[in-house]
Amino acid sequence: MRTLVLGIGNTLLTDEGVGVHVLQALESELGQRDDVTLLDGGTLSFTLAGPIEEADALIVVDAANIKNQAGEWALLEGEEMDAFLMSNRKASVHEVGLTDLRAIAMLAGHWPERRALVGIRPQVVDWGEAPTAAVAAAIPPVCAAIVEQIRVWNHVA
Repeated sequence: MRTLVLGIGNTLLTDEGVGVHVLQALESELGQRDDVTLLDGGTLSFTLAGPIEEADALIVVDAANIKNQAGEWALLEGEEMDAFLMSNRKASVHEVGLTDLRAIAMLAGHWPERRALVGIRPQVVDWGEAPTAAVAAAIPPVCAAIVEQIRVWNHVA
């Protein structure tokens, strides 16, 4: 099973770049695996449609207005991810782009059945190259949850 872990964000805007920071943290654990691709999706582009369509499983990591406190996070899987994307259009800086990528993948006949969104609540979205302490503290548990999700999906496959 080929899993795409797609980190989204602008690393010049403090917590908004958390998806990319999570990818960097995952590099040592998942970067050498043949069945996992870590992809920096930046601020999204339609060029990401191809890698999404080619993946058997998809995990998207992004800053999102999910939960109440900065640094809190949630893993939304399958239909729960879709419902979040479709109903919370203002929940993330990127959700319109991610919703568009979902629509393209569905039209092409391949929106991965195994899919999840890890949303991390930002504290600050302003000029700065590092996440705030609250968001940085979320990175290790988010990485552990992603590794575990991939393990579960591979065990079920």
